[in-house]
Amino acid sequence: MKKAFRNKPVIILLLLAIIAAAFLPGCAVEIGLDQEGSGTSSGVLEVNFLDVGQADSIFIIFPGGSTMLVDAGNNDDAKTVINYIKKKGVKRIDAVVATHPHEDHIGAIDDVIHTFDIGKIYMPRVTTTTKTFRDLMQAVSDKKLKITTVKGGMTIPLEAGIDIRVLAPNNTRYDELNNYSAVLKITYKNNSFLLTGDAEKLSEREMLEKKYDLKADVLKVGHHGSSSSTSTEFLKSVWPRYAVISFGKDNDYGHPHRETLERLRKHNVKVYTTAGNGHVIMESDGAGIKVRTSR
Repeated sequence: MKKAFRNKPVIILLLLAIIAAAFLPGCAVEIGLDQEGSGTSSGVLEVNFLDVGQADSIFIIFPGGSTMLVDAGNNDDAKTVINYIKKKGVKRIDAVVATHPHEDHIGAIDDVIHTFDIGKIYMPRVTTTTKTFRDLMQAVSDKKLKITTVKGGMTIPLEAGIDIRVLAPNNTRYDELNNYSAVLKITYKNNSFLLTGDAEKLSEREMLEKKYDLKADVLKVGHHGSSSSTSTEFLKSVWPRYAVISFGKDNDYGHPHRETLERLRKHNVKVYTTAGNGHVIMESDGAGIKVRTSR
C-alpha cells in the first residue's frame, strides 16, 4: 500500500541470516507438493475474496482439495483470516503466496504460519525493514520453511487439471514495492482468475510487453482500485466478466478511485467489493462461475 521505502542497513544486516536461510536460491519453478491438501475434493474451484477492510486476502480451495492463501490482510486481520479458513475444515495450506511485503498484504501471514501446517511459501525477492516483515521471516524460520522466489514466467504446480502461472514481477528492481507484486493467473478448464496484488501500471505494461495471455473471467483489481493500476490497455487484454475490489469503507486513500471504476464500467465489468458485499465467494466447475457474497 505504501509508496516508496528506505532501507535501514543495520536492521537489514540483522535480517540477512534469516532471509538467506529461507529463500531457495535461483528457483524459478518449484517441484510438485508431496502431500495432499486438507480441503475436500469437490470438483469445484472455490476462490474466496475475504473482507479484511483496507487490505487483501484470498483463500482458494482447488477441485482436488489442495489449498492456497494469497496474502493475509493486516496484522489485526489474523483472527478473521484464520477463523475463515478453519470454518472450511482446513488444517493444511499447501501454498502461501505473499504478493509483496506491505503490511496490508502480509500482516497476518506469520499467525497463519503458526496456526496451520504449511506446504510451500512463495514471495518476490524483496525485503523491508518493518516489524511486520521481520515477524513473517521469523515465522518462516520457526517452522523451518523455505521460500520459493516468484517471478514472471514460472508456474506453481499444485494439482492436476489446474494451471497456476506467475505473470509478474518481471524485473528484479523497482522504485515502488507495489510493482514487486506477484501476479497469478489461475486456470481451471474454461475459467480463469487473475490476481494482481498491488501491481501498478509499470508492472501491467511489462506483462503486456511479455505478451502473456492475460485474458481472464475474473480480475482481482490491483491496488484496491487505485488509479495507479488497471490501465485501459491492461483491462482490454484481461477483458474480465467480473472484478473484485478489496478495500475498506471510508479509507484514507479514497479507494477505489473514480477513474478505475469508470474504466471498469466502460468495459461492462460486473464489480463486487469487499466493502459493500463482504466476503466474495466464486465457484467454478470449469464451465461457469457462480458468485455468492456474505452480505
